[in-house]
Amino acid sequence: MDDGQNGRWILLAAGVATFVLMGAVQAVYGPALPVLARETGSTTAAASLIFSVHWLGSAGGVAAMFALGPRVTPRVVLALLAAGTALLGAGLGWGVMLAGAALAGFGQGCAAVLFNPRLLAAFGPRGPAMLSLINAAFGAGAIVAPLIFVQLGGAYGPLFLGLALAYLVVLVLAQDRGARAAAAAAPRGFRPDWIILAFGACAIGFEASLIGLGPAALVRAGLTEAAAAQAQSAFFMAFLAARVVLTVVAHRVPAFGLFAVSVSGVALTMAAAVVLPPQALFIASGAAAATMFPGYFVEAANRMGGDPRVSSLIVAAGLVGGIGLPFVLARLVDGFGPRGFFLMLAVLAGAASVAALAHMALRRADRKGA
Repeated sequence: MDDGQNGRWILLAAGVATFVLMGAVQAVYGPALPVLARETGSTTAAASLIFSVHWLGSAGGVAAMFALGPRVTPRVVLALLAAGTALLGAGLGWGVMLAGAALAGFGQGCAAVLFNPRLLAAFGPRGPAMLSLINAAFGAGAIVAPLIFVQLGGAYGPLFLGLALAYLVVLVLAQDRGARAAAAAAPRGFRPDWIILAFGACAIGFEASLIGLGPAALVRAGLTEAAAAQAQSAFFMAFLAARVVLTVVAHRVPAFGLFAVSVSGVALTMAAAVVLPPQALFIASGAAAATMFPGYFVEAANRMGGDPRVSSLIVAAGLVGGIGLPFVLARLVDGFGPRGFFLMLAVLAGAASVAALAHMALRRADRKGA
């Protein structure tokens, strides 16, 4: 297939549209948790299983991409995403919803591995900016979805079905572009760096916890469900704004330095939310959360080489945190009071930020010594 100038822009357009819709799907989970808890007669912690299942599905998608790599096309990924989202909105019971979350997550895992490295390679020096752009698109979808959820009075079914239809529209317009460009442009080598992968697991765990559990934490802190959904929409406005700015400056900012500052921002906003009104601080944390993944992905790709398995490993490490941390926090925060979520996330992000700054200082000292 032609991987030239026109193909690059088709790939970018498909990536932007796909990430917009993935952001919308994932942003519905948080506001829907109290509704799902009522409908299933369970606790919010039990209903949060849907979020963990989504991330487990993502892990399956990453594993599939590790094995299949360039043979998976954008249209295959979009078909998976459409099918999973349709099951989420079908109204066929809790079991079918969990199956839909797993399939939607599987497609999301495939999409992350497919689009990020191909765009990073296809656009050369502008690759980090393009990576930031498609991940900014994720935030754009996540802004709108909670607002629509509120307007629908908490009726998540029609919203999921509408998103499934949108995936099908993108599928018709998409083409498979970028596989050859990524393969040709990427440097060879496979050098797993377990330190940067561990940092990535922490960072994606923080981001996933904020997105999936943040609205419920705001409700426990005294906000109404509608106000919490609106706060999540504002969270993603800050998230989008930060990633849009990053598209302009990404190639000028050291990737790991960006990562360390981002994690520190999450730690500071969460610590402040323990003692101050949490709504504005939760919204502000969106800007810090937005820049963790781009900084992590670019740094890890630079350190680990251009083998096709590298991007799968980078995303897989993030999924370890994305699956595990929300699952654990959802079951622990109730024992720490109405602001337990903010307290625990502040402690964990604070520890990660100290470790990141220390690691950065050690690497700088090693370079000077060499």
